[in-house]
Amino acid sequence: MNVWVMGAVLVLAAVTLLAVAVLLVRDEPAGDREFVVMGVAEAVLLGQLVLGLVLLSGTEREISGVLFVSYLVGVALALPIGAFWSLAERSRAGTAVLGVATFTVVALELRLWAIWGGAGA
Repeated sequence: MNVWVMGAVLVLAAVTLLAVAVLLVRDEPAGDREFVVMGVAEAVLLGQLVLGLVLLSGTEREISGVLFVSYLVGVALALPIGAFWSLAERSRAGTAVLGVATFTVVALELRLWAIWGGAGA
């Protein structure tokens, strides 16, 4: 996997988590700014999905393809699911869902990196 793509995802996730924390303290629903940052993060995640599939097809590493692809797809689905849930629940709970979805992206991203690096299946 590409370290720059992973870094971009983690930085965007950190910015989103910080914004969500501020919104939770203020007891406000998520606004356009948060969804724009999440949209940029999602674009990077979709690029990572394509890049990951290309890299997997050409690698000589001992990687479980099914596991790796399932993490690529899962991390790409986490933000849209959280965003739709948050839009349906326009309260503090909906904002918290964005935080959970973003934290899920961080956790899946780190596991994806471990799988690619050979840390296990």
